[in-house]
Amino acid sequence: MHSWENPALPSDLGLLAPLFAELSGQRPGVPAVHDGLRTRILCFGTLGVQTAMRKNDPFALHLPYTRAMMAFQLFQPRPAHILIVGLGGGSLSKYCHLCFPEAIVTTVEIDERVIALRDQFHIPDDSTRFRVVHADAAAHLAARRDTADVILLDGFDAFGLPVNLSSQAFYDDCHACLRDGGVLVANLLERGACAASCFERIGRAFEPRTYCTWARHDGNPIAVAVKNAPAPDWPALHQRARDIVLAGGLDLVTHAKNMERNDVARIAAHGAGLTR
Repeated sequence: MHSWENPALPSDLGLLAPLFAELSGQRPGVPAVHDGLRTRILCFGTLGVQTAMRKNDPFALHLPYTRAMMAFQLFQPRPAHILIVGLGGGSLSKYCHLCFPEAIVTTVEIDERVIALRDQFHIPDDSTRFRVVHADAAAHLAARRDTADVILLDGFDAFGLPVNLSSQAFYDDCHACLRDGGVLVANLLERGACAASCFERIGRAFEPRTYCTWARHDGNPIAVAVKNAPAPDWPALHQRARDIVLAGGLDLVTHAKNMERNDVARIAAHGAGLTR
């Protein structure tokens, strides 16, 4: 088992996706919306839930992995520019727009059919602080240098993580797009060889400031990497996590512990000669 893995069960929502698709006669790869009593879900055919939104709280982060991705706050609590790859139902985009009022939030989505569903998920209109860009994220990031404080990677198609959003060149471009001290957070979707390879590529781009946590209930590994940063002050980061909870924010305490354990394991694996 890799140091970033967590033996959690798959998401219940993910297991239900084939049932939703069967009931609707939906074709694989076609984004479609399914309404439950309390939840609205975006699916791509039989291949999984992309977004789940609570109807009575559309700006909340409903799926555990989306909450885990907010661990960037431990390293970058006041970002000026948040760049998000993958719109889906806009969970990450909406939450960042609401909770970081001083930040510009830019979301890049390649599928115009997904963008066309934005009103059904209460995604805000474009403004000076919020923008949805219809573009290939790989090309979008490759053309930008030192412009973002946070990059959140949650871009998937009907078949999983696209090759051009998981290559070494792409992660190198993410590193270049971030300002010093900027944070990359990547949803690696599920445990296995693909996630392990992605984590290794992110590590090569950001070495040695690469960490991992995971969603508490659905097991998604979440990679967290910081550009050109000093060694983390883990006691200070744990205190920041507690302060966020006290201020009414998300509970990131477990994620801080996960990342510290991962950092300790990485250092032990590489030996005392690792540069810190």
